[in-house]
This record gives sequence, C-alpha cells and structure tokens, in this order.
Amino acid sequence: MNQKNSLSIQTSKNIQPKIKDLVLIGGGHSHAIVLEMFGINPLLGVRLTLISPDPDTPYSGMLPGHIAGFYRHEECHIDLQKLANFAQAQLYLDSAIKLDLKNHKVICANLPAVNFDVLSIDIGSTPATISVSGATEYAIAAKPVPILLQHWYQLLKRVANNPQEPISIAIVGGGAGGVELALSMQTHLHQILQQNQQPIQNLTVHLFQRHETLLSNYHHSVQDQFQQILMKRGINLHLGETVCQIAPLHSTLANRETKEIFEIKCESGLLVECDQIFWVTQASAPQWLKTTGLGTDDQGFILVEDTLQSQTHPEVFAAGDIATMVNYPRPKAGVFAVRQGKPLFENLQRTLLGQPLKPYKPQEQYLSLIGTGDKRAIASKGSVTTPPHQLLWCWKDWIDRRFMARFRFGEGIRDANRW
Repeated sequence: MNQKNSLSIQTSKNIQPKIKDLVLIGGGHSHAIVLEMFGINPLLGVRLTLISPDPDTPYSGMLPGHIAGFYRHEECHIDLQKLANFAQAQLYLDSAIKLDLKNHKVICANLPAVNFDVLSIDIGSTPATISVSGATEYAIAAKPVPILLQHWYQLLKRVANNPQEPISIAIVGGGAGGVELALSMQTHLHQILQQNQQPIQNLTVHLFQRHETLLSNYHHSVQDQFQQILMKRGINLHLGETVCQIAPLHSTLANRETKEIFEIKCESGLLVECDQIFWVTQASAPQWLKTTGLGTDDQGFILVEDTLQSQTHPEVFAAGDIATMVNYPRPKAGVFAVRQGKPLFENLQRTLLGQPLKPYKPQEQYLSLIGTGDKRAIASKGSVTTPPHQLLWCWKDWIDRRFMARFRFGEGIRDANRW
C-alpha cells in the first residue's frame, strides 16, 4: 500500500481499520478545490464530510455577471452534491452554529453533531450591519448570496410586472463589490424597462460610500475611472456619507403588489428614499465563531499560520475570507481563496498522514479584472490600470468559465495541478 496516498490500516481479523474523520464547514472556493482534489487523489481510511446550508455555492467571479443577466444560475454555481459525490464525501445540508473543540464535534442547527479528527472552515464573510440602526431588518446583505439572489429575483419580477412604476434602489458600500453590484443591477433593470418600452429614467440608483473615494483599497487610477463610469451612467454617488439609520416610511400599492418605501439617513443629515437597499460594506465574521475558543483577530476572523492551521488549535484549518493569515494579511478577495485551495488540500492530507506541513505564501500583488456591468472590464495590478474594454471582459469571462469547468464532472476531469 502506498503510504503517500493512504493511511496505515491494520489488517488483523480482530481489529477494525481506523477511520479518520475530515470535516469541511462551508462550500467556499477553497473547499470546492479541496473536494475536487480529494476526488482526483483520494486518501484511504478517511471519511470526508461537507457541511453546507445550501446545495450549491456561488462563484464570486461570475456573480456580478449573473446579476447583470449575462450568466444563468447554473453557469455560476457549483453543485455541491455532485462535487461531494465525486469526492466520495457525505453532504450535510445544515448550518454549523457551534464547535465543541474539546470533544472534536461540530454542532449543527438541525442535524446531529458531526465528529472530526481534522476540521477545515471556509464559510466566507458577511457585511457588517450590526452598528447601523435598521440595517439588519430592512437592508439586504450581499452575503449570504442565496438570500441576496432571492430578493434580487423578486425585484426583477416586480419591475417586469410594473415597468411603468418609478423605482429607486440603494447600494451601501463603495468597494469593488458595491460598485460592481450597482452597475450590474442597473444594467439588468434598464434592460427590463427597455423591453417594456419604458424610459430608463424610471430607475434611480444611489451608491453610498463612507470614504471620500470609491474602492479605497485600490490604486487612485482605478478609483478615478470607476467614479467617471458611475457618474456617466447616471448613478447618484454619495461619497463621504456614512449611513447611520434605515427606517420604513410608508407602503404603496401598485398592480396589487405592496411596495414599501424606506428612508436612509446619513450622519451628515442627508435623507434619501428608496424601495430596496443592498448592503455591501466591509466584511465581518459570523458571530458564532467568537464562542468557539479559536484564536481570532479583532474582526472575528480565524487567525492562521502559514500552513493555514489555526494559531490555537492545530487540528483546525481555515481558508478564504474567514481566515486571516498572521504573517501575510491580505484583502478579502476571491482570488486568494482560489489560490489557497491546493495548499489547503496538501496540508490536510499531510496532517492525516502525520507528515510535516508545507508553508504557503500568497502573492503580494494580484490582477483584478473588475466588470463595468456592460460586458467590459477594467484590469488593475499594482499601479497599472487599463481603461474599460470588451476584450478584458472576454478575458475575464474565459478565466471564470475555465474555473467553473473544473466542476463539470460529466465533461471529464481537468488537471487540478495547474492551480
């Protein structure tokens, strides 16, 4: 038996083979790659379990294009049941709500607790809304994505049924996610209005950003270009405005459908009325993680070493947005989650085999291809930024489709080592 690809299994008639439980919480990008690679390189003697509240997981790179109407749901979502089947893993459709680290158990919301020998967490992040009055009740958070899409589909249906009715939407958060969401939503809603021969002026889009500049983590050349694009597209920019309250005002009845109007209040005193508010602010960690005993940073993200192991519990790994690498802090971006997939897989296998782990160092600079909502994209790396162009969108589309092709199992298996 090859020690590299299998656990040591005792063969005595009176001794059962020792099975080790590897449990993955969350179907994020890193875990999707881990599962795919376990399917290609299985490890004997390991029982693999994936815990996820949803049967599919969105690919963040294609989500704005889906919002804009460029991709169908199945084109930008990974089928976790098919992926689990390929990896010979059990899929637990439930939410983890607590960890019993002393007894090595994952406590779930509905199903029985899951035992683990090795645990990995890749559950992404959520927008911070707690400090803003009314945000949790009346705004739609960008994550979890399934809830965002549920509200988005309802809005599309409502506009299609009442295209003559004026509509106003607001996006709170002027980072890359908020900017892409604003442009993509405007594109799709304009398309519906034009199909129904209604003026696009029926739609008003507001974008709130507490900083004086958009995309504050990017080079000023990216900030300037997107500010010009948003203004040219007629999106109302509220820069340097911190939203401090959201409250319902009144309801209206149109074509037998009730529409509620909300008021957004900023610290400056600015008041804006909107039909729907989408919350895309700075990422935060789920509250339940703070009760686990895992070492976390000030925002609640799990602190991990270069091996992607928890600083405080070596049997626990974390990757993607939910993890903060102590020695290499990076922005919460999907590109890092994708790149962590292979080293996470390798170190999980090494842990199960009792082998030394390998450190991982993420790249310092990375290429950003940010869509402008009209099948164009801006490319940015460091201080180099290009104007928006259709060819850049085609390049981004090719990269995204290539990534998703890894999980089209009916079409054959691609070479996982290229990642």
